[in-house]
Amino acid sequence: MNQLSIINFLVITIAGIINAIGVTMFLAPVNLYDSGISGTSMLFAQMTPDFMTLSIFLILLNFPLFVFGMKKQGSVFTIYSLYAVAVYSIVSFLIINILPVNVSIASPLAEQDLFLCALFGGMISGVGSGLTIRFGGAIDGIEVMAVIFAKRLGITVGTFCMCYNVVLYVIIGIIKSNWILPLYSIVTYMAALKTIDFIVEGLDRDKTAIIVTSKEQEICNALSEEFGTGITLINAKGYYSNEEKTMVYLVVNRFQIGKMNAIIHALDENAFITITENI
Repeated sequence: MNQLSIINFLVITIAGIINAIGVTMFLAPVNLYDSGISGTSMLFAQMTPDFMTLSIFLILLNFPLFVFGMKKQGSVFTIYSLYAVAVYSIVSFLIINILPVNVSIASPLAEQDLFLCALFGGMISGVGSGLTIRFGGAIDGIEVMAVIFAKRLGITVGTFCMCYNVVLYVIIGIIKSNWILPLYSIVTYMAALKTIDFIVEGLDRDKTAIIVTSKEQEICNALSEEFGTGITLINAKGYYSNEEKTMVYLVVNRFQIGKMNAIIHALDENAFITITENI
C-alpha cells in the first residue's frame, strides 16, 4: 500500500469512533484500563489536574511515537495512525465533555458491573483497533515501539506488548493500592486481543498442516480432490526407525481441519499430524 485511500480514511474514522466508545463508555467510568498507550493515558488523566484530559494524553503520548517510527513503518502507515489517534481523541472528548451522556461514575450500558465493562469494553475497543490495523494503520503507539525494539531485545512483538501491559497493570495496582481493577483490566486486554485477531485475520484464519506419512500419494490425491489446495512434499527419515517418510505440507482453514484429519486417518491410521497457526 503506497498511497492513501479515501475508503481507508472512512473506515479508520469509524474505527476511531468505535474505539472511543469502548474506552469512554465502558472502561473509564469504572476505572478499568485499556492496554498500551491508551491505558497509560487513562492513568495519567486520573492522576493530573482536570484540564489534562484523556484526549490530551492520547495525542501527547501517541503522536511522538508514530512520528519516531515513521522511517520503519512508512509515511502512509504513519498518516493513517495519526489520523486514527486524532479521531479517537476527539470523539473521546465529545463523549466525556459534550454529548448528553453521563460517563462520570458508571457505564451507560453496563452500569458498574466490572466484568461486563471489562469484557465489552475490550471487545468494542478491539473492533476499533482491529479495523485500524486491517486498513493500514494502528491506534496505539506501543505497537510501533514493539516493531522497532522487540527484535533488538530478542523477543517477539507480541511479547514486547505483553510485557509493557503487565508492567502497566502492576504500576496501576501499586498506585491504586487495589488489584481488582488491574486484574479486570487483564480481562479487557485479552478480550481486545481476541477481537483484533478476528477482525484482522477473519474467522477462517489459515493454519499450516504437516503430515508425516508413508502413503503420501493416496493422501495427497484425496486432499487435493477435497480441498483443491496446493500441497508440498518434503522427504524425511525417522530418527529411531531409520525409515523413509514423506512430510506433506499444506494450508487449510479451521473449518477444514476435521475433514482433513478424517481423510488422512482413513488412509493411514499411523500418520502423524501437526497443525500450527499462520502468523
